[in-house]
Amino acid sequence: GFLEDGILVQDVSRTRHRYLGSRTFPWDVMAVLPTELLCMLPGLPRVAGVPAARANRCLRVPRLFEAFDRCETRTARPNVFRMAKLMLYLLLGIHWHACLYFALSAHLGLGHDPWVCPSSARLLRRYLHSFYFSTLVLAMVGDTPAPQHEEEFLFLTAGFLLAVLGFATITGSISAVIVNLSTAASAFYPDTRPVRRYLRARGVGGRLQGRVERWQQHLREQRKLPAEREVLQPLPRGLRAEVAASVHLAALQRVGLFRGWERGVLRQLVLRLRPQVFGPGEFVCRRGDVGREMYFIREGRLAVVAEDGVTQLAVLGEGLYFGEISLINIKGNMAGNRRTANILSIGYSDLFCLGKEDLAEVLAEFPRARAAMEAKGRELLLRMGQLDTGAEAAASAAEAEQRLQGLEAALEGLQTQAARLLAQLEASALRMALRVQSLERRL
Repeated sequence: GFLEDGILVQDVSRTRHRYLGSRTFPWDVMAVLPTELLCMLPGLPRVAGVPAARANRCLRVPRLFEAFDRCETRTARPNVFRMAKLMLYLLLGIHWHACLYFALSAHLGLGHDPWVCPSSARLLRRYLHSFYFSTLVLAMVGDTPAPQHEEEFLFLTAGFLLAVLGFATITGSISAVIVNLSTAASAFYPDTRPVRRYLRARGVGGRLQGRVERWQQHLREQRKLPAEREVLQPLPRGLRAEVAASVHLAALQRVGLFRGWERGVLRQLVLRLRPQVFGPGEFVCRRGDVGREMYFIREGRLAVVAEDGVTQLAVLGEGLYFGEISLINIKGNMAGNRRTANILSIGYSDLFCLGKEDLAEVLAEFPRARAAMEAKGRELLLRMGQLDTGAEAAASAAEAEQRLQGLEAALEGLQTQAARLLAQLEASALRMALRVQSLERRL
């Protein structure tokens, strides 16, 4: 196939027509011609002429590089593919150098001196000796017999120069792979080295530094990705929503609050969720703190603890949520926007965090979801004894009074506008009557 406007076209006839008219088609034809049949002509050596006659196969090298580039962009492990490709280049380079070494040895005479390839009856033995010799030269080991002829000196010098160039290329390739690995890791996982340097500079003990290191080790071992929003940011909004929904929508649907909600609401929420990982013994929130986020438990266990920070009142598990009461303005809420409980992470807990502004933006677009969340929060406040029904009724009455005053003000405005329109109509009618009388007098 081929790409047309970025879409893969796999129609056979169109592909054939496009390929036959391309500039690569003549080169591909020349690359596959059976030129080795020239060795069967009388008067030409049949064995020694084969490598030169097959030189047209090298015209396929650009195709090979193109295939490598496409595989590298499509494979799930590009760095492993680069290392395998580098090893293939090394083996191929050594093989070609061994062939040149054997050709020079055959030209000078096999076994003529200690430097050339020995004249063994076994072809495998001669190839292995040539390959070993080329490996020593290209690896710059230098443990080779001393050359005796000018051709040997030139060949060995050229081999060492190629080895220097190849060593620099290999070093650069391996460095690029290492840099790519570190870049990919830094894109997904936060770098805690600045935090550790800051703690050492401030003279903080090693216990806190150890907690930071264990937290990052847990992220890498469990493949937690706290920087998802930054990674997905370059994608268009629709594709970003599809990716986020495919990853997190199943976990979000397990939350009891969202059961029965519209799929559109969940898709909007998924775009605004921020993954967070809390370590053992770490407080997610404390009672009395100002609430700016609500949390959904994806994995792990959280404990609702008393003021002493030890006594467990309840344990929250996967699929539960908390912190929504401080984000929703429920009438009669005695706690206001303050946290009503101490939440402690028992082990490593993987949570979804949703900010107050993001939640308000989503609920403004879906009133039914807002009503359901307010009903859940009111029920919880009633069980906790944090809902003042009198204040709720007073707030409802005040809201109704305020709406009534707004309606009265709007009605007064409409009456004023109607009076103005009526006056304008009467004035227009009077002017029309005067114009009619004036025309009658003229007639």
